Amino acid sequence: MFTRPYPPLSFCFTGLGWLVLASILGLAILIGLIRGTPLPPWVRMLHVHAVLVGGVAQIILGGFLLFISPPHAADRKESDSHPLTFWALNSGLVGMLVGFWLHQSLIVGVAGFVVIAAFSSVIYTVWIPASRAWKFSIKESWYYALSLFCLVGGSAFGEIMALGFVQESYGYMRLAHIHLVVLGFVVLAIIGMMHYLLPIIWSRPFLSPKLAQTAIVLMPLGVAVLIGGFLNSSVSVEMAAGAMLFTGGILWTGNLLGTWRASTHSGSAASDHLLVSTFFLLFTIILGVLVGANHLSSPPRLPYGTLHLVAYTHMTFVGFIVNAIMGACSYFIPITLAADRVPNTKKRGPYLHQLNGIMNRWKSVQIATLSLGTMGLGLLAALTWNVPLTSIYIHIATWTSLGLLITGLVLFSVKLTSIIAKKPDTLRAAQTSTDELKLTA
Repeated sequence: MFTRPYPPLSFCFTGLGWLVLASILGLAILIGLIRGTPLPPWVRMLHVHAVLVGGVAQIILGGFLLFISPPHAADRKESDSHPLTFWALNSGLVGMLVGFWLHQSLIVGVAGFVVIAAFSSVIYTVWIPASRAWKFSIKESWYYALSLFCLVGGSAFGEIMALGFVQESYGYMRLAHIHLVVLGFVVLAIIGMMHYLLPIIWSRPFLSPKLAQTAIVLMPLGVAVLIGGFLNSSVSVEMAAGAMLFTGGILWTGNLLGTWRASTHSGSAASDHLLVSTFFLLFTIILGVLVGANHLSSPPRLPYGTLHLVAYTHMTFVGFIVNAIMGACSYFIPITLAADRVPNTKKRGPYLHQLNGIMNRWKSVQIATLSLGTMGLGLLAALTWNVPLTSIYIHIATWTSLGLLITGLVLFSVKLTSIIAKKPDTLRAAQTSTDELKLTA
């Protein structure tokens, strides 16, 4: 019979659930914009925080916990499930959402403190064993320390805004809050994960380790300069940061592409999602630089409204982050489930092969629909420069993009459900034997 679910996966599965719920809300927001009946601003706050806190941050922190928790049920303690942290994170998020709904900043601030406490608990739990594992090299430790510091720092900026400590500089504080969490934590953590994971998947080291390290240094440096530009209201500093991020992105993408071409790996859902996400990251950086350049003139050369902001941000959220999360889950979840359910390493191989086979089904369709749907949002925003929102072209682009995005998400959800329900043949045979003995008795 099955043991209880592998504890860190509860963070990952719950995070995926939050992503699905937030995606439905996001679809409603987009449809409202297109129909000229936008939903209230607090609905957008629900969507953004459900995605970032409940979904992305929870999945990434759950991934960190995967590295320090015993894979076998017999080796686990009750504390390995981190129940207080899990409930504090999710109940704190619910409190924040209720606060946004009721327009009560105090509720948002108090609930935010609970969420920060949960973040800090995970960081404390992960950091000590992780730092011991990285004692042979400072490269990994400083990088992940910086990403986790950005998570706490960005959350602290959110608390400052929620409690009303800033008024005049609220807009710039908000930009710093968003970019510390998204660029400083999420993007850096995902790049670090890819730096660790892709050489394993491709069974070969990076084509140029020095080039990879240079890119890894440039990316957080660019994030730091960008935050400084926001806080000083300096578009020129923001543009300089964009140039640094673009240079780091070019080096990173070029090195990955060269390594992929030199490998003999035939491709998988994990590697393909991660590789596609890298190109979306580079494309998003280019768009960010262009957005900054557009605001150098007053008024901006091209009109830039809410729908354009939605298209730009979702190039990052869906194109880069969701693709990367799907890639990481496609690799780690089958391995984790196989190790949890089949302790014997010799008997684990066939079961792991079955799980990987499920995750790799329809991978081209899954990646294509997700990517084309994301690009469709950009096309939708570009069309508004030439045609009104009531145009048939706008509606075709909207529903086509939404249909593609939903198709990709549904395919991934179905496959994830299938591997969770898939029993190992050894356990199935054992269960059959047990049932036969009970009938005989």
